[in-house]
Amino acid sequence: MRVVVTGATGRMGRTVREAAEERGWDVRPVSRSDAVEDGPEDLAAVLADERPDAVVDFTLPEASVETVAACAEAGVPAVVGTTGFDDGQFDALWGASQSVAVLHAPNFSRGVAVLLGLVREAVAALPGYDVELTETHHRGKRDAPSGTANRLLDAVDEARETAAERVHGRRGAHLRGDGEVGVHVRRAGDVRGEHEVLFAGNDEVLTLTHRAESRRVFAAGALDAAAWLAGREAGWYDFSEVLNDDA
Repeated sequence: MRVVVTGATGRMGRTVREAAEERGWDVRPVSRSDAVEDGPEDLAAVLADERPDAVVDFTLPEASVETVAACAEAGVPAVVGTTGFDDGQFDALWGASQSVAVLHAPNFSRGVAVLLGLVREAVAALPGYDVELTETHHRGKRDAPSGTANRLLDAVDEARETAAERVHGRRGAHLRGDGEVGVHVRRAGDVRGEHEVLFAGNDEVLTLTHRAESRRVFAAGALDAAAWLAGREAGWYDFSEVLNDDA
């Protein structure tokens, strides 16, 4: 398997590169930084010259859009773990999927995939219960709430079949409204990622929590997705499809 890893000097880029090398893959690191050996900025030239099986991208939204556009031009599948896209940037990714296979996920953890299903089940089984979400990440994470938190909130909406009001933190006099979902964000230290969804009502509390102990869990999932995506037809794919094929 030949893979290009963008953002190869970043936290996730380094982790993905190391994990791919441990699998015995042929890894080509690309970075806009001079800190990586053989890491030119010209991704298009790398794709044209080396014809990798897939690109794995954990960077920033504007860089990811450029990366996926280059993949679409070269016909190379793209796995994207970047979060924080605005609507226009997300539309650009979707547009590229008309020309090449694109798989985007805010989280490549198998445990988070299970958590999403459990959240849907809990919402359906506990009608009328209050729902609160708290997420914690390292101090350098830019987007808040995290992409995973937003996906969990979407799962709540899907189970309720209606969009809840998302209240981001609380300050001053604020009575909790029926149906709203509280969202609380913490940024500290080097926390890899922790998400808790709390359900409260009927004199009881249920919490569903996922905690990532290492970034390697995300790298492993992204590489599994890259291997699965290689050679597939153009289109928009979801990480759940990778997991369902493994089942």
